Amino acid sequence: MAAATTALASSVPRVHAGEENTIRLALIGCGGRGTGAVGNAMKTQDQGPIELYAAADLLESRMEGSLKALRKRFGDRINVTPDRRFLGFDAYKKAIDLLRPGDIAMCTTRAYIRPLHVEYAVRKGIHVFMEKPFSPDPVGLRRMLRAGEEAERKGVKIAAGLQCRHSPARAALIHEIQSGKMGELCYIRANRLTGRRWMRSMGEKSNDLIEQLQFGKIHLFWVGSGHMVDNLIHQIDECCWLMDDWPVSCHGMGGREVHSDDHGQNVDVYSMEYTFPNGKKAFCGFRRALKGHSEFATFVHCSKKAGQFSGRVHKATVHMFKDHRISKDNIAWSPEPDKENPWDYEWIDFIKSIRNDRPHNEAKRAVYADFAALMGRAAAHLNRIVTWEEVTNSQFQFCNYLDELTYDSPPPVKADQEGYFPAPEAGQWKEL
Repeated sequence: MAAATTALASSVPRVHAGEENTIRLALIGCGGRGTGAVGNAMKTQDQGPIELYAAADLLESRMEGSLKALRKRFGDRINVTPDRRFLGFDAYKKAIDLLRPGDIAMCTTRAYIRPLHVEYAVRKGIHVFMEKPFSPDPVGLRRMLRAGEEAERKGVKIAAGLQCRHSPARAALIHEIQSGKMGELCYIRANRLTGRRWMRSMGEKSNDLIEQLQFGKIHLFWVGSGHMVDNLIHQIDECCWLMDDWPVSCHGMGGREVHSDDHGQNVDVYSMEYTFPNGKKAFCGFRRALKGHSEFATFVHCSKKAGQFSGRVHKATVHMFKDHRISKDNIAWSPEPDKENPWDYEWIDFIKSIRNDRPHNEAKRAVYADFAALMGRAAAHLNRIVTWEEVTNSQFQFCNYLDELTYDSPPPVKADQEGYFPAPEAGQWKEL
């Protein structure tokens, strides 16, 4: 197993005997989220030493910018010497190959390539932190599911970037619901409503693979699943957590703003009605538009009382209200506030599991949450009901040559002469 049985004087189990118990990290994908995740990992230092040991990316400038920012914060704990910095589509293998059992591969690129990275780390017996979303299409998610099953057999630990599941305050509200104090859970509402964010034309660079990867992050489905999935997957997962189940179907609607000049593939409005096995509903909305009402929250409605489950930027804004009226002046109960933010909590729990050799595999739950998100995306794009069986058994994938990608590979989606990428059109669109 990853953790040895001999304990240090501090009583923390050794992860690497004779090497000061240091956990090494390999950062695969040096963008903002990966850089932020290193910061979260570093906050677990009180459990034992941890260092960034290797890095991999497609762009040298992005890697160097990330390492410079991290060194400024964490000094020599960012121990990535020039010979441990790798560029290219196979760079992840070189970074992971430097790790030892007990170390962590941080898979924080965009979703398009994540299953390959996780699969390789698990094969090598290396623990994994993987950011959300986990794949932009059903074929990739099933590949991720198989990697999670192999990790289970080998005792490899996997943490997934659905950090709100680690919030004690949210768990406390679920306990109140299960105790019956709020009555029977009836339905859930989850919205993320923000301002406009269209993709501009990339001009002559529109059909260059690296340009698409760099600038199509949330705008091209094959790269990062699109803006709805990338953002709302957290609250879709919260709905499934509250229901303690996965949806059987989803009815969706979607559309673009009038006079849209978005060159990307997203629609501006997603409205989704999830149905669970017991017939209960979760209503999820995502919208980016000018001068609209803003909301970033999940609410649960029970037969006696309503509750709030989350708030802006995933803050654990958790309350039980006196009745069904949701207002600050109508709060009946609030749990003890979370002492940490959810990103820190997920790393605290992950490192505890590694250092104490406790089971920790969030792969299946994470993949199922992503299946639910892809179900909603497809329902909104196709303007119809999509079932769980339909999305989980789908043979669709945006790019079928991920294992052979190079800097010169053709992109799987092409823009027209004016720089517009194909957008969902019911009756002609395919993503299942």
